[in-house]
Amino acid sequence: MEEIYAKFVSQKISKTRWRPLPPGSLQTAETFATGSWDNEENYVSLWSIGDFGNLDSDGGFEGDHQLLCDIRHHGDVMDLQFFDQERIVTASSTGCVTVFLHHPNNQTLSVNQQWTTAHYHAGPGSPSYSSAPCTGVVCNNPEIVTVGEDGRINLFRADHKEAVRTIVWEVHFHPSNPDHLFTCSEDGSLWHWDASTDVPEKSSLFHQGGRSSTFLSHSISNQANVHQSVISSWLSNDPAKDRIEITSLLPSRSLSVNSLDVLGPCLVCGTDAEAIYVTRHLFS
Repeated sequence: MEEIYAKFVSQKISKTRWRPLPPGSLQTAETFATGSWDNEENYVSLWSIGDFGNLDSDGGFEGDHQLLCDIRHHGDVMDLQFFDQERIVTASSTGCVTVFLHHPNNQTLSVNQQWTTAHYHAGPGSPSYSSAPCTGVVCNNPEIVTVGEDGRINLFRADHKEAVRTIVWEVHFHPSNPDHLFTCSEDGSLWHWDASTDVPEKSSLFHQGGRSSTFLSHSISNQANVHQSVISSWLSNDPAKDRIEITSLLPSRSLSVNSLDVLGPCLVCGTDAEAIYVTRHLFS
């Protein structure tokens, strides 16, 4: 087994990614990027490696990974992907999505493009604007797709200043019965997620439970030393609470369902189909 070389960098590293090789290249990977988190100042860094085991003129190993350049990153680096050979896309805990450009001539990184409010919370019960962490990013030049804790999926293009498309979900726990969760989506779906104990037990992991319902098995690591009476059914390890029933509440898919609210047995939602749906019998 080959030796593993370590370099202590005084930063907590959240993400590492190899720079992709040019199509048809027979070279081995030599450059990688890192992102840090949970530090007073976080950085995106670009590193280079050589031939491990060869001594340089100073008696050190040429293969020891060397810092090429770095740049300060606002917030924790939640995800990091190479967009192409020169550009790196990062997802930030501040909700920002940034494209960094590597300049190989002088070994520097600069901000090439930035969407500062890609992910955010807004609406009743929250300020007019508060950032939401961007938790993931995937790239397929020229497109960038991001997801965040605000429930949004954003599609960006490198040559556009705004999102090309945003998928506008809302998620609500029932205010007095949190075993019940309600979601709406741009695809026209309005779903009721039931994790209460009276959901019938099913044997398969995921299968159709009827015309408009499915049953989804879920599991979570054991919650040691926590009294079961205070554990939400969404986190419980009790086999009797190990099924989620998912029910579609709309008769058919339509245009985007943009908003919903739940109170007692009543639900209201509004859609892009210029329709408002109301039910007063959620649990009947």
